[in-house]
Amino acid sequence: MTAAAQNLNGAGATFPYPIYSKWFSEFAQANPGIKINYQSIGSGGGIRQVSEGTVDFGASDGPMNDEQIAAAKVKTMHIPTVLGAVVPVYNLPGVSTPLNFSGDVIADIYLGTISKWNDPRIAKDNPGVNLPAKAILPVYRSDGSGTTYIFTDYLSKVSSNWQSKVGKSTSVKWPTGIGQKGNEGVAGMVRQAPFSFGYVELIYAVQNKMEYGTVKNAAGKFVKASTDGVTAAAAAAAKSMPADYRVSITNAAGATSYPISSFTWLLIPTHSTDPSKAKALNAFLNWMLAHGESEAAAMTYAPLPKQVQDMVRKTIAQIK
Repeated sequence: MTAAAQNLNGAGATFPYPIYSKWFSEFAQANPGIKINYQSIGSGGGIRQVSEGTVDFGASDGPMNDEQIAAAKVKTMHIPTVLGAVVPVYNLPGVSTPLNFSGDVIADIYLGTISKWNDPRIAKDNPGVNLPAKAILPVYRSDGSGTTYIFTDYLSKVSSNWQSKVGKSTSVKWPTGIGQKGNEGVAGMVRQAPFSFGYVELIYAVQNKMEYGTVKNAAGKFVKASTDGVTAAAAAAAKSMPADYRVSITNAAGATSYPISSFTWLLIPTHSTDPSKAKALNAFLNWMLAHGESEAAAMTYAPLPKQVQDMVRKTIAQIK
């Protein structure tokens, strides 16, 4: 008699959804007895559902905070999977040069203090570019979002105004602009609305053939998002990775570091009520390290640094 098929249900981040859907499909082909269903509902929803025990695992690009961990009915561990970049996207008819953005300028666009494309501070970072005197339409995530967490974590580090007025979270009170659901929603809105400005995970900009800007890093260099820039940002963090993997790498030091970079995590229950599900999750995570990581760069994510992979192998051995 064959064992019953094992279904795993997960929910959460849209940031890693393109690579997760590829991984889950490939893993199921290699392991016909296991099927992984994943709903990309945003990191806030992923944290909520795994904490309440309504899914077998969650996914988030913003690590759970101490309050969320304390309040969760189901205790979970953070397992980093890949790294990605959040990029500023825009729709500026007639401008074909990739634009440069300083962090404080991005913050002030969302604070509403920079409202026109030809604002002197945008012009200063983009000499020689003919910027239109048009109003900027800022687009943001309306759902609880790890992409928003990464973006606002970065803005809080580079703008004291942002930190005091808005702060960092998976959901914040946006001073201006229009909300859209998911990375897909923001990408779609910016594509169709001339003079709009938004933020999405790099692969959504690449897949939708959108313009995305370079961002000034902590070393004062304008850097275009790439897997190399994300890897550079992760290098320092990898050397001092905390045991629970909750770490921020936005605005990292280094001339080549891309400043809006982050790990993304799976949230795995520490003690599963169903040993067969724990075994299936363990099998998937080992497969991810052995096979999945090598596929990251082709999809514009950065693989986990080797020393982090070694740490994760030891951690997942505890999933029972």
